Amino acid sequence: MTVDNILLFSLFIAVFALMIWGRFRYDLVAFAALIVAAVLGLVPTGEVFSGFGHPATVIVAIVLVISRGLVNSGAVNWISRVFVDSGRSLSRHIAFMAAIGAGLSAFMNNVAALALLMPVEISASAKAGRSPALSLMPLAFATILGGMVTLIGTPPNIIIAAYRGEALGEPFGMFSFAPVGLVCAIVGVAYVALIGWRLIPVGNSEKAPTADLRDIHGYVAELAIPAKSPIVGRLVGDLDDEAAEAGVVVLGLIRKGRRLPGGARREEILEDDILVVDGPVEAIDALVGSLKLEFPRRDSIKESGSSDLALLEVVVPRDSRLDGRSAGTVGLNRHTGVALLGVSRQGRRFRERVRQLQVRAGDVLLLIGPPDRLGEAANWLRALPLADRGLGVTQHGRAALAVSLFAAAVALASFGILYLPVALAAVVGLYVIFDIVPLRQVYDEVEWPVVILLGSMIPLGIALEQSGGTELIAGGIVGLAAGLPAWVILTVLMVVVMTLSDVLNNTATAVIGAPIAVDIAGRLGANPDPFLMAVAVASSCAFLTPIGHKNNTLILGPGGYAFGDYWRMGLPLELIIVAVGVPAILVFWPL
Repeated sequence: MTVDNILLFSLFIAVFALMIWGRFRYDLVAFAALIVAAVLGLVPTGEVFSGFGHPATVIVAIVLVISRGLVNSGAVNWISRVFVDSGRSLSRHIAFMAAIGAGLSAFMNNVAALALLMPVEISASAKAGRSPALSLMPLAFATILGGMVTLIGTPPNIIIAAYRGEALGEPFGMFSFAPVGLVCAIVGVAYVALIGWRLIPVGNSEKAPTADLRDIHGYVAELAIPAKSPIVGRLVGDLDDEAAEAGVVVLGLIRKGRRLPGGARREEILEDDILVVDGPVEAIDALVGSLKLEFPRRDSIKESGSSDLALLEVVVPRDSRLDGRSAGTVGLNRHTGVALLGVSRQGRRFRERVRQLQVRAGDVLLLIGPPDRLGEAANWLRALPLADRGLGVTQHGRAALAVSLFAAAVALASFGILYLPVALAAVVGLYVIFDIVPLRQVYDEVEWPVVILLGSMIPLGIALEQSGGTELIAGGIVGLAAGLPAWVILTVLMVVVMTLSDVLNNTATAVIGAPIAVDIAGRLGANPDPFLMAVAVASSCAFLTPIGHKNNTLILGPGGYAFGDYWRMGLPLELIIVAVGVPAILVFWPL
């Protein structure tokens, strides 16, 4: 092992540890690692930023914009309206939704597919009188499974295809992943619909069904006390009866920007104080009416001149502007004219001011502002609305045009007439020209943290390969299964990569796993394609934790799940994927 190997392995271990810890955003961790590697001379100067122009990075960015176009045109929403029926039995409903989610994920980014269907599922659960906890996890897992079917369904496939082009001279095509991906998706969706949802912890399924989303744990919110309020001059402790009648709990008082110690129980309420309460949306709204309180209206809301305010609930994904930051830090009100009214985090209560609270992925936020600004605010935050706000789909009657342009690009790329990134980029340009995706949305739809992650990790992965690091890892895996058949080593590789994907970002896992797969194949004198396919499948299958895949994170708050809930349904699914995935790979991509 050379000095470069030692430094690179140490750097990767540090990156893995920081990503698992989750204290810092994974894109910042990856970029910092790239800079450290450049300073240490591990990555040549001319290649430090080469990852940002890599085809995999470009395609990942473009696919998200195309997904927005399919949503804006009404094409995807039409599918949801036609197939979703809240009157079906739960098992049949989950099967239908899982099939739709998997099908959509094959041709659009799987995160975008879940973002579209999640509000639909929540609404259907409310109409059927059941908790969305029973169906959100199956839907999320189905969208992950569906993404494995095509090149553009999930970033790991894009990375594996691009790496094959560099290593073997020709990348995987649009539907190269389909034979194995379809087998895994069909079997996986069948498990999810027939068995998997029954393994979700009983506590989640017994929550109050019709109010599950809004009453997951209630919001910690702040309410302004104007001079006209009848509670001015009273003690905070005297509000218990009125609060209990409305269905909220009084947590304390804020005066001149400072939270008073304890619960301020014996403190006299003054004009312009702020009352801190905990409760569901409807209860908070009822308290505002009964005590003549006001929702705090920040400067931007006042300047809008609108007296019509609305509320919107959104869930925070890992790549949101707010993940790890506060509303005050990102300037939510200043940039959007919308204010953060409350935060729900699985029943936890906070001492911090709402605007100063460091938001985490999986939190549910309650936003307040003019109705026409709430949708833009959710997009700006890169947060997912939990209820249909009427702003997510722009109905211009262009569904057929949007689908036709996308299908034409896929066909041209599949037959080798156009290079895939060029074909997809042309679709984005045409979407803008035809106003399917407004120009202002193009940059908003790109997941810049993922771009930074990919652009940073690709040069690091290349450096690890060129330094001989991947050969060392490949040798370790081959040595672990020494004397055993090649298919056993293939299975070991899949299990190792799948385990990494449960704790790391699946994109980073694919970047690291691809060169290891080729090295193992070379040592065995085998075809590298089945090993690359094993890495592609394993990188996508992160079902044990809420941090392995963004879709798992998105459902954490709305479903009221705990960190340990995922493995109950996810572990059998990962075992099933290994059991059916390895034979499928051996059949369609012989060793």
